[in-house]
Amino acid sequence: MQRERMYFCIDMKSFFASVECAERGLNPFQTNLVVANPERGRGAICLAVTPKMKSLGVKNRCRLFEIPKGIDYIVAMPRMRKYIEYAADIHSIYLKYIDKDDIHPYSIDESFIDATDYLKIYKKTPLELAKMLLAEIADKKGIPAAAGIGTNLYLAKVALDITSKKSKDNIGYLNEGLYKKMLWRHVPITDFWQVAHGTARRLYKRGIFDMYGVAHYPPELLYREFGIDAELLIDHAWGRESCTIGDIKNYKGKSRSVSTSQILFEDYPFEKARIVMEEMVRSLSYELMRYELVTDSVNVYVGYSKDVIPPSKGHVRMPIATNLSALILPYAMGCLDKVAQRGQAIRRLGIAFSNVASQRCERYDLFTDPTWLERERRRELAAIQIHQKYGKNALIRAADLLEGATARIRNTLIGGHNSE
Repeated sequence: MQRERMYFCIDMKSFFASVECAERGLNPFQTNLVVANPERGRGAICLAVTPKMKSLGVKNRCRLFEIPKGIDYIVAMPRMRKYIEYAADIHSIYLKYIDKDDIHPYSIDESFIDATDYLKIYKKTPLELAKMLLAEIADKKGIPAAAGIGTNLYLAKVALDITSKKSKDNIGYLNEGLYKKMLWRHVPITDFWQVAHGTARRLYKRGIFDMYGVAHYPPELLYREFGIDAELLIDHAWGRESCTIGDIKNYKGKSRSVSTSQILFEDYPFEKARIVMEEMVRSLSYELMRYELVTDSVNVYVGYSKDVIPPSKGHVRMPIATNLSALILPYAMGCLDKVAQRGQAIRRLGIAFSNVASQRCERYDLFTDPTWLERERRRELAAIQIHQKYGKNALIRAADLLEGATARIRNTLIGGHNSE
């Protein structure tokens, strides 16, 4: 008989804000602190707020102007490099006790752990082992954490997201039986992992408001509404999940893509946004070249200020497969010119290259000059080597000095935020 597996899902509470408190010797449960860039004005997004701020009704990811008047608080400039250092140190704590093959970092502040084989080694119950890890994180790094324990990955995540919030020790536990008993009637249904608001709206139209409703709804009607995604939805409604950490690590996607996006510092007219898009295409082309990949498909995304109109999306298939920005740019910019709404303030831009393949698959038409091709490739490789050795701002284009260009600033950021 196969052993029942035991998974942990561990999350750092208000991670960025907790790091800033730890650096200042403050208690995040007693300190009003938000992580935001005040240079972006009162509309700046708070990347994190302390648990104390949350207890006062301040929501994570709010904007500075949305914080109620009368609350005194510290504004900490984001320091992404510092947060990455803390995340690496916390991962090292896991590695003291758990093999890397049994750990899956889900995000910078959240990880799944297959603890099954370690309970006997350390002679501990799942709760005792989880408490030990959380205690060491708090002791060594000063970061409060919560954990979900479950008999599969889904239940561990749901235990973290829902039941741990009602536990004094910030640890929740679920098996399939407890899941049905405690959470089948839980609302809103969007509290459950991988149930987005769009999915919830489609369920509401069918009179389904909780996981009990999903579990007892005719499966054929759910498949008609959601297609193959209904299988995952139904399994989760019953508390089932067959995927393991090993499956995640062994997964290889059938298709590959690379992408980048950014929220502009302010509302941009089309012509200024076009400058930024050109920078993004060049930057992403360099990434392809660095990893010896090529693409033949370009996708463009344009989001407008205050969402006054729906975002514009475009796609173009190139007759070539390349990683040279000089060849990709005309297609990408042509796609942007075709789909972007003139006269509307632009706030978000995205570019993606799909059908990514090995550089051995590159192809060109009969009119491509091989001498020019080789010269262009050598020039771009030289630029990449300079960037890697001296930094991305060591070599820039004249276009990067134009008003509205963002590359020089973003080259100093990590994840779009201040790095130091």
